[in-house]
Amino acid sequence: MSERLEDIAVAMVANGKGILAADESSGTIKKRFDVIGVESTADSRRDYREMMFRTKEAMTKYISGVILYDETIRQNAADGTPLVELIKAAGAIPGIKVDAGAKAIVNFPGDTITEGLDGLRERLADYYRLGARFAKWRAVIDIDTGRNVPSAYSISANTQALARYAALCQEAGIVPIVEPEVLMDGAHDIDTCYDVTKATLVKLYDELYAARVKLEGTILKPNMVISGKKAARQASAEEIAEKTIRLFRETVPAAVPGIAFLSGGQSDEEATANLNAINAIGPHPWKLTFSYGRALQAAPQKAWSGKAENLGAGQAAFTHRAHMNHLAALGQWKSALEKAA
Repeated sequence: MSERLEDIAVAMVANGKGILAADESSGTIKKRFDVIGVESTADSRRDYREMMFRTKEAMTKYISGVILYDETIRQNAADGTPLVELIKAAGAIPGIKVDAGAKAIVNFPGDTITEGLDGLRERLADYYRLGARFAKWRAVIDIDTGRNVPSAYSISANTQALARYAALCQEAGIVPIVEPEVLMDGAHDIDTCYDVTKATLVKLYDELYAARVKLEGTILKPNMVISGKKAARQASAEEIAEKTIRLFRETVPAAVPGIAFLSGGQSDEEATANLNAINAIGPHPWKLTFSYGRALQAAPQKAWSGKAENLGAGQAAFTHRAHMNHLAALGQWKSALEKAA
């Protein structure tokens, strides 16, 4: 594998392959395990992730990289093999989440700023030594029109932090995934999402240019342009695709090799259907693929449910979801394929 940032970034969005986001914090994975009645321990978290990383078909055919959590990048499989080595053996690239989470911005109710820049240079050097070749930093932009959220200040602060993080990553030989997530939790319509996402991406690329970040060695991980979950009218997959592509053509430079969407609270099948609709109206200047967490993992988590005898069922569920999203990344998915599973 080439160590050039541009080559790593291209490999991360290789044709039909996408990124598994397995970087849930200990608190988040505990909530997921609570749903399936599994106690969250270092061993149970290891066993669950090892199950996915050893799923040969999914990992070799459909997954280009895996975003890990600090605990996971340091863990060994049950047989003593580092989990990072399992990922590399499948031909996928290990990555790492490096932000410290979103915290409230003083004087701006409803706005948050992602923290974690302190000591990042040293942490990135450590993660590079542990095998990470890309990283992820998530900025959170909420929409609440009643409270004038997001403020211009929060967009500015978050995109500047993303640019500072990206520059530090590239200095360390690590490809930065820049993730400015405009949340879909509210009652706003798709046009409001369009406007807020546009303001965010325009500012993001201003900041990346100002920080002298090499765009060819980055990946963008954005939300789709989509209706808020509580909106009275839910946009169709075709409208989501049309507005998302129109926005990206206005804001995302062609120098960026790929865009790997977050699922952002969409159901498994919605995330796949919308990605497929986006790719079906190509070609595009960038590769458009997936970087899904829950939308890839909810089914295998449920099938596995913490039981060793369910290992095969968990791996089959993971393979199916990865395969469906592989097809969507090529614009070749059909809903009938879900029912055939």
